[in-house]
Amino acid sequence: MQQNLHPDYHPVVFRDAAADFAFLTRSTATSSATIEWEDGNTYPVVNVEVSSASHPFYTGQTRVMDTAGRVERFNRRYQRGGSTS
Repeated sequence: MQQNLHPDYHPVVFRDAAADFAFLTRSTATSSATIEWEDGNTYPVVNVEVSSASHPFYTGQTRVMDTAGRVERFNRRYQRGGSTS
């Protein structure tokens, strides 16, 4: 078996600052920033923009698009100036 083939797989904290949510998992991601976790150990922390705590699909805050209004607006904008017989 070849040595040093795979990247280092270690515990990492992923933090979503927008939702004030963090979780500890294992990853190959690295960071120079560290955080002291609930167990008293220090782990690298990776800041993420969106997590399950802030994503609209998981939080139930999805937006409903008004497709009927868009179709009507399209038809008004690009309506031909004559009858379509």
